[in-house]
Amino acid sequence: MTAAYTLYAKPGFTATTIERLCSEARISNRAFYECFGGREELLQALHERCVEESLAVVAKAVQEAPKTLDDRVKAGIRAYIDFTTADWRRARIMHVEVRRSGDVLTLSRQRAVDAFARLVEEASADFPQAAGLNRRLVALGVIGALQELLIEWLHSDEQPPIDELADVAVHIFIRSLGTP
Repeated sequence: MTAAYTLYAKPGFTATTIERLCSEARISNRAFYECFGGREELLQALHERCVEESLAVVAKAVQEAPKTLDDRVKAGIRAYIDFTTADWRRARIMHVEVRRSGDVLTLSRQRAVDAFARLVEEASADFPQAAGLNRRLVALGVIGALQELLIEWLHSDEQPPIDELADVAVHIFIRSLGTP
């Protein structure tokens, strides 16, 4: 898993062969196949671990935040951005390689987005819906915005500061979830 965590982040999932994974991990191909059905299954396990860990971090931050919408949004976004960017490999697997893998992680990615959308919906449930908009669709929209901000951070020659990413994401979330 450790070898895949690094190799799937760079050079990337599509460029990483089972032979290279096994060489890096210092295991035989047979040992690999005793644990995983293929590199796709390993990528899914890595992605799901990253998602589970980040969901736990965000849920805890939101739960411990003061009970205002602004405070919940700020705490959740900051926790997510800090956790995701603390290790560039995690950020790449969750936001770049998950898309580059094609159909391999479609279901896993959909489950992750759904779990984060539920978290956003629950965190904002005590507040009026913005202009009567569908809360789930708003949650999906703001999640997409946050993902694009992190992709920009990963691909940019001059990475925007983490504080700036968080400020922009908070602005988008609060404007989207806030009352009209």
